[in-house]
Amino acid sequence: MIEQSIPLNDARQDRRKLEDFFITTGFYDLLPLALKVAVSLGYNQTEMIEAICKASDKCNHYPPTKNRTAWFRKVFEEKLREARGDILTYKARMKYLKK
Repeated sequence: MIEQSIPLNDARQDRRKLEDFFITTGFYDLLPLALKVAVSLGYNQTEMIEAICKASDKCNHYPPTKNRTAWFRKVFEEKLREARGDILTYKARMKYLKK
């Protein structure tokens, strides 16, 4: 049986990419919380993807012991700030190297 792919609009495709990262890292159940936090703090999807990868790395080294949701919220906010800094640094470096 041949599967037909239905083209999704950009918003749904972006959401799907984000969901893929949350599924892969094991934080899919916390996606609504992450979206709420990121939107309230003014972060975009690229920063969220970078932050969830960083949060997953931290979880591998220092897993939450008691309240996973509170741990995730605190770490995710911290990693969102780091992600924005990393992305801005990368863009500035690329701009500088192109000159």
